Amino acid sequence: MSEGKRDSSKNGCPYVKKCGGCQYDGSSYSEHLKQKKKYLDKLMKPYAQVKQLVGMEHPFHYRTKVHAVMDRNRKTGSVISGIYEQGTHRVVPIQSCMIEDEQADEIILTIRELLSSFKLKIYDEDTGYGLVRHVLIRTGYHSGQIMVVLVTASPVFPSKNNFVKALRKRHPNITTIVQNINGRGTSMVLGDKEHILYGKGYIEDTLCGCVFRISSKSFYQVNPQMTEKLYGKAIELAGLTGRETVIDAYCGIGTIGLIAADRAHSVIGAELNGSAVKDAVVNAKRNGIKNIWFEHMDAGEFMVKYANQGNFADVVFMDPPRSGSTTQFIDALAYMKPTKVVYISCNPETLVRDLEYFRKKGYQVKECWGYEMFPWTSHVESTVLLQRRGADPAH
Repeated sequence: MSEGKRDSSKNGCPYVKKCGGCQYDGSSYSEHLKQKKKYLDKLMKPYAQVKQLVGMEHPFHYRTKVHAVMDRNRKTGSVISGIYEQGTHRVVPIQSCMIEDEQADEIILTIRELLSSFKLKIYDEDTGYGLVRHVLIRTGYHSGQIMVVLVTASPVFPSKNNFVKALRKRHPNITTIVQNINGRGTSMVLGDKEHILYGKGYIEDTLCGCVFRISSKSFYQVNPQMTEKLYGKAIELAGLTGRETVIDAYCGIGTIGLIAADRAHSVIGAELNGSAVKDAVVNAKRNGIKNIWFEHMDAGEFMVKYANQGNFADVVFMDPPRSGSTTQFIDALAYMKPTKVVYISCNPETLVRDLEYFRKKGYQVKECWGYEMFPWTSHVESTVLLQRRGADPAH
């Protein structure tokens, strides 16, 4: 571990009592990992023994997607940025964060300075007055490309060209700058409309040998180092031979399906987010992958439609949101009788709920692995191999 990384863990986090963004409490990383493994073991006990909880070598500054809420100090009027205090809408001002990309934090501090010097108004949730609401920064772990998203309440952005020029002068490594317009009184960070202020409006990064286009609204794992290990294990568990028809459900920008495509006969991805589907189609072309296609629809609805058309699948990859999957999805999946299901989960509690329903549908858990995607938080990512009872896994 480098000196900088060691200092972070020794000095601790000054925001730990207010922030709530993570659950760092001054304990060692090995202790933190041990507690997570214990939690996962307890939940998975009725289904399978957890093989291992794979941890990070350097569990700091791993988040390649950083979101900052913009606000004003009520006493001084100065621009602040940070995250909402847990359970409130009070912004905790943050200079730098132990789990966020360090370059991103530096760029956010510069944006704070520029907002003041350009006299741009910060959006006030109570009055609905003001312009700038949030800043979102995405960084390519391998490519080094950086996207800055300025979320504004209105499309009118005074002196935007000079603002962009000033920001790029301070941070010439910024690849693209996007203005996202969110005029709604909502907790959602991003709105539907966007203007590209500089660059192409997206960045690219490499994951498991494939190049992926990442736009502001696309889902892309925030810890690419561990994602490569997690996805590698998921594909290994699937045991693909090149003959299989594969479904990549909740596919996002197509990551798992595209990585698995050269080991399968064909892959079909389903995703509700239209922006992500567009990126997925571009990603397939970008990587020269021709045996994959994508459906823009809810994963559960897609599974029902696909099953009702008399289609089948040999292997299903599923990576649902924190709320887990649905009985509709699992019913349709069971109707198609795939030999294997590889379930990637970011919430062990909804995972075990779904595993119980899978058991009723004739599937049993064969393996479970945990992955430390979010060090210092309470979240645990895992991947589980399910196999249809009575099925020959070689076919």
